[in-house]
Amino acid sequence: MTRSAAIGIDYGTESCRAVVVDLASGSELGEAVHLYRSGVIDEVLPATGQALPPSWALQDPADYVEGLTAVVRGAVAASGLTADEVVGIGIDTTACTVIPTTADGVPLATTPHWRAEPHAYAKLWKHHAAQRHADRVNALARTHGGLFLNSYGGKISAEWLVPKALEIFEAAPDVFAAADRLIELEDWLVSQLVGHEVRGAHVAGYKANYRAEDAGYPSEQFLEELSPGFAAVLGKLGHDLVGPGARAGGLTEEWAQRLGLRPGTAVASGNMDAHVAMLACGVAGPGDMVLVMGTSVCNLVLSAEKQHVEGMSGVVKDGIIPGYWAYEAGQPGVGDTFGWYVRNFLPQRYAEAAEAAGVSGFDYLADRAAALRPGESGLVALDWFNGNRSVLVDAHLSGVLVGMTLATRPEHVYRALVEAAAFGQRTILEAFESSGVAVDRIVACGGLPGKSPLLMQVLADATGREIHLSASANTPALGAALHAGLAAGSAAGGYDSFAEAAAFGRISETAYTPDPEAGAVYDRLYRIYDRLSTDLGRRPEDVMYALRDIAADAARYQQFPLQEVGP
Repeated sequence: MTRSAAIGIDYGTESCRAVVVDLASGSELGEAVHLYRSGVIDEVLPATGQALPPSWALQDPADYVEGLTAVVRGAVAASGLTADEVVGIGIDTTACTVIPTTADGVPLATTPHWRAEPHAYAKLWKHHAAQRHADRVNALARTHGGLFLNSYGGKISAEWLVPKALEIFEAAPDVFAAADRLIELEDWLVSQLVGHEVRGAHVAGYKANYRAEDAGYPSEQFLEELSPGFAAVLGKLGHDLVGPGARAGGLTEEWAQRLGLRPGTAVASGNMDAHVAMLACGVAGPGDMVLVMGTSVCNLVLSAEKQHVEGMSGVVKDGIIPGYWAYEAGQPGVGDTFGWYVRNFLPQRYAEAAEAAGVSGFDYLADRAAALRPGESGLVALDWFNGNRSVLVDAHLSGVLVGMTLATRPEHVYRALVEAAAFGQRTILEAFESSGVAVDRIVACGGLPGKSPLLMQVLADATGREIHLSASANTPALGAALHAGLAAGSAAGGYDSFAEAAAFGRISETAYTPDPEAGAVYDRLYRIYDRLSTDLGRRPEDVMYALRDIAADAARYQQFPLQEVGP
């Protein structure tokens, strides 16, 4: 019997993954993973050896294409299906990842002329060098009564398209002029597959300040006031937009041959990695908050009404599920923070003990941290090692560790970092609930829940909430496949409604239940976290910003000593 299946392709920060899903049962039939050849380019530009400034994070678009072919062919081969049985393709990616391209979609960074220009590369979601540009956007919008800021929690982020585009416009005007299009990664990939440009209204709504219910993008007048000539960016964006789950088009002959699939196979509109996870968790209505947990954490929740929630990353009507306002918030550094600490601060004796025990250094340290009681470390940390997304929306903020003594050990610090991540989540939860957006249940998915039982238990204890887990280890890719089923429609063996697709999302029987005794200790620690957050995050100039300025001055002096010396 012929099956109807879809491929979901999930582009993460370090790799991409494809999953083949049976649309009749929701079962995952095959998968494949591909690591990007250049990874995250945040220190040196590979083409030239040029050192990159702090807060940069780039990627080579050629890696995306190489990965696409590898994972699709690999996953289909693993599934045992034929090309005729694949009726749809869905793609999700990190966001906001922006690519400067020519009019016909060729990324500038893949051409010889621009290979040595950092601003020509894809600016990855965690490229935070545009923070001062975001600050200017926010300040100007406030002088005009706020404009679009109310849809973004009162501030826009340095991670988004307008600040990144403004950075290119002012720092590399030749790149800006050569880029006929500035396009999000997910939109670019889908446009390549179908042979013409297709952009998602939902993507533009969250990451490009596009408001369908109002005036669309920020006005030409606003952009010109921001920087004379910058209104030209409007000609580089998409204006014919489609919604989530829409059919963007059919797979071209060229891409069908490259992927080993059937020409005309339905391709869904591009989407964001966290957002497609809602369907894969079985969520299609209000009350459930989905946590997509990996290098960062995204919080997603639906509501029938629009509310102002401090520091949310956006609220967009029909942005995830038609008929609802969809809110996003999150933390830009969670798994990244744990990885940074283990890579840089694991003592040699711990590494040797881990090797002797036959476990990784990460697992060895996590096990020692898990053996500590809540509060035993004597430490409190602020989880801002990659800036703060919610609720302060400030990439200039940095991590803090308070309470160290000569008795402090690596596991004490690691435990404090885990607890800080949980306290950051508690701050986000309280912001939603105080604004009238209900959170009745929490469902976690992504790479972290399965890898860090300690984090999940601390999260339950620190928030006082039961944490349910997705049943899939590939939740975003599964969600992308379900969106592909929507694009294909029931006539091809797919779905005609989001509710129908959500029925194939799965929640594990595993759940983390809060421990009231641990929760009482975390209440005390959270009060300290909240005070530090207020003192250092809401009045950041004297400490946080000053440290950044001093470091930047020192870096400039070190790089250009002759120019900096003298009166």
